[in-house]
Amino acid sequence: MPAHLLQEEEFSSSSGTTTVGTVTSRVTKNGNAVMEKDVINHEDLAGDRGMIEDIFDETYREKEGPKPPMRYVWRNIILMSLLHLGALFALTLIPSAKIQTLAWAVLCFLLSALGITAGSHRLWSHRSYKATLPLRIFLTIANSIAFQNDIYEWVRDHRVHHKFSETDADPHNAMRGFFFSHIGWLLVRKHPDVIEKGQKLDLSDIKADKVVMFQRRYYKPSVVLLCFMLPTLVPWYFWDESIVISFFIPAILRYTIGLNATWLVNSAAHMFGNRPYDQYINPRENPLVSLGALGEGFHNYHHTFPYDYSTSEFGWRFNLTTAFIDLMCLLGLASDRKKVSKEVILARKMRTGDGSHKSG
Repeated sequence: MPAHLLQEEEFSSSSGTTTVGTVTSRVTKNGNAVMEKDVINHEDLAGDRGMIEDIFDETYREKEGPKPPMRYVWRNIILMSLLHLGALFALTLIPSAKIQTLAWAVLCFLLSALGITAGSHRLWSHRSYKATLPLRIFLTIANSIAFQNDIYEWVRDHRVHHKFSETDADPHNAMRGFFFSHIGWLLVRKHPDVIEKGQKLDLSDIKADKVVMFQRRYYKPSVVLLCFMLPTLVPWYFWDESIVISFFIPAILRYTIGLNATWLVNSAAHMFGNRPYDQYINPRENPLVSLGALGEGFHNYHHTFPYDYSTSEFGWRFNLTTAFIDLMCLLGLASDRKKVSKEVILARKMRTGDGSHKSG
């Protein structure tokens, strides 16, 4: 079972970035008294984030006895199969596509990716920085382009993933294998523990965000319009691209690549790579995943310090999302980025890392 809770203190720097400054202890499974002490410390650690729902829960125990039977969701199986077949067909159309169409598909991919990485993940799931209303609206639109469930549902599943990582209560538990953690978890009914723990999460901050709840109310029409119609109609209308190419490349292929880039964070980044920050948890550092997921592949770091807005200690390196958030701060659209100090990072590497940081 992962053991990555820390007792840490935060202080605000003059740059408007909140920095975690000290580290003093590590949670073990030595009784309720220790657990109660560290949970209180995490409330201090969370500071003005106002939440600890993304901090691993050491008290959780999987239920004994046989696992519940796997129940297939055939609608999802059929739709995902058709989607990937459509993406394969789209690959054959690339040589016939206009350069503007390919550039538009890349732009749609980047926008949709930021809707997940800077939006659902770093802003709403972890509250690692603050965003103004215009930025929240932009990220919500980008999130609908991505079509990976509405923000509320995405946040709920992701917080459960962090709080109960690699257990039966983890929606995409990587201990069940690569295929399950990549796409299989979407093709079967959720484990009862995932549903139970998700219902008990404190999501009051998400419910209080009117932009998020507006998207949730109108999510289906927003997806039809922004994920499929807009990417298709722009090339067809503005530079007379074939309607077939307009649909299959900027819409279907782009959407499929975006899904798999996100899924690789759940699968590959939990299985392949080193663990310089905490060798006792499963998530790994995977630069290739970071390239495709705009910086989300520094996963051993992220699960060790989930409140860090950069999800990495290396700033902009392989991390376009961090550069985007920094730009938004420069423009006055974002603020209060949470960042772990170098002293805390080094102390954690020395204490729980696998030693790989010594070799670079």
